[in-house]
Amino acid sequence: MALKLHGLAFSTCTARAATAIYEKGQQFELVPVNLTAGEHKQPGFLAKNPFGQIPVLEDGDLTLFESRAIATYVAEKYKDSGSDLIRHQNLKEAALVKVWSEVESQTFHPVISAIVYQFLIAPLFGQQTDQAVIDANLEKLKNILDVYESRLKSSKYLAGDFFSLADLNHCPYLFYFMRSPWTSVVNERPHVKAWWEDISSRPSFKKVAEGMTFGQK
Repeated sequence: MALKLHGLAFSTCTARAATAIYEKGQQFELVPVNLTAGEHKQPGFLAKNPFGQIPVLEDGDLTLFESRAIATYVAEKYKDSGSDLIRHQNLKEAALVKVWSEVESQTFHPVISAIVYQFLIAPLFGQQTDQAVIDANLEKLKNILDVYESRLKSSKYLAGDFFSLADLNHCPYLFYFMRSPWTSVVNERPHVKAWWEDISSRPSFKKVAEGMTFGQK
């Protein structure tokens, strides 16, 4: 039975899950969720995710939500296909994937998502951009990427010399951030820049990025 991914192509979290599926060489059916009409808050969708958020993955009788959990599930289920995103055969490498995946979700994500929201999303909903929020988080992002720059001097990817979920999970928000006026935060750090150019050019993400047209006119 084909995987069903309920979400929207331009959604960062849907994109994260979709990229993981493509990395494993799998296909899926994207089931659009009409957020404008409030479909995600209706009983039918809430039965899939009680928090009313996208994406949701359906795989037979299994229903999952939270994009990072979906990506991990896909990496586990299809461990013998495509890239080994969680390093099954090496305990130390797998531990580093977990470490840097936590860095992405707990340290990187809150900062970059605040910037992307203020720059890209708020204006589309008639809200005024709060430049103070952007400025404060840009300073935090610089500090975070200084750590990344140091790490990436000694390894090609965050967890080691192999692409993993730790890298993949960064792709959607960095993609939107790199359409902002503050790309120098990435480009002035040569190892971070090279890393971003590498992970964003993978066929899996390039395929997903085709649908990430949010905010384009």
